[in-house]
Amino acid sequence: MSDDKTLTKIPQFDGHYDHWSELMENLLRAKGLWSLVDEGYDEPAEGFEMTATEKKSLDEIKMKDHQVKHYLFQAIDRVVFEQILNRKTSKIIWDSMKKKFGGNERVKRSLLQTLRRDFEVLEMKNEESIDDYFGRVMSVSNKMRSNGEDMTDSKIVEKYFEL
Repeated sequence: MSDDKTLTKIPQFDGHYDHWSELMENLLRAKGLWSLVDEGYDEPAEGFEMTATEKKSLDEIKMKDHQVKHYLFQAIDRVVFEQILNRKTSKIIWDSMKKKFGGNERVKRSLLQTLRRDFEVLEMKNEESIDDYFGRVMSVSNKMRSNGEDMTDSKIVEKYFEL
């Protein structure tokens, strides 16, 4: 885990799960905490006797899990927080967010179809600067890419030459 004591900007969940989850995963990987979200951890069975070393190891894992939960709680607002019924571990919280906000494949295909249409009908407006038009083209193409579209750079360049 990183011992970096600088302030870390926590990505705020704004309803766009895919974007937020990529930013959050990157942050947690950089902090060396992603395995807790990805794999979780198991509590020992009731009545299982642990050695001092095993207890210390479990306590360290729980401490790291609390750090991940802290980041997640900082990233989500109260309304979303209250929708997550089980907050026992960071993995459970992450999986709840993914299930609730990640969307299913049918929804993503529909969104991608809408983005394809938006890309095809993009035109530069009379009062619009080239930079603004470029920004709109890049915004739509990046959304398409983040939703699984194989958007080549040459297709984006072609869009500029339609001017």
